[in-house]
Amino acid sequence: VQLQASGGGLVQAGGSLNLSCIASGRTFANYFMGWFRQAPGKEREFVSAHRWVTAYYADSVKGRFTISRDNAGNTLYLQMNSLKVEDTAVYYCAAQGKLGNSWSTVGDYADWGRGTQVTVSS
Repeated sequence: VQLQASGGGLVQAGGSLNLSCIASGRTFANYFMGWFRQAPGKEREFVSAHRWVTAYYADSVKGRFTISRDNAGNTLYLQMNSLKVEDTAVYYCAAQGKLGNSWSTVGDYADWGRGTQVTVSS
């Protein structure tokens, strides 16, 4: 199983980035896939999750970030608009390995990508 995230970079506050995560090695279509982030010195935190046609967001990104997924369910996207300095972090994509009803904690996810750095400057 492999999850490969890309699309991070350096952007000014107010700018946009679009992250992608390509998953391979098993079927992902019916399971939650999500994005988490980890800033230096902080714990990894939930950003957004997606399963079937439903999306979930952390309050801190609601209205600014949009998660989506391709029809096959193996590619996950995160469109990030109106970026803030506090969005600076390494962003990780993750996938669950079984059907579940919880999506916002690290322990909910079985497989993780390596992460992509997002840096927002003031």
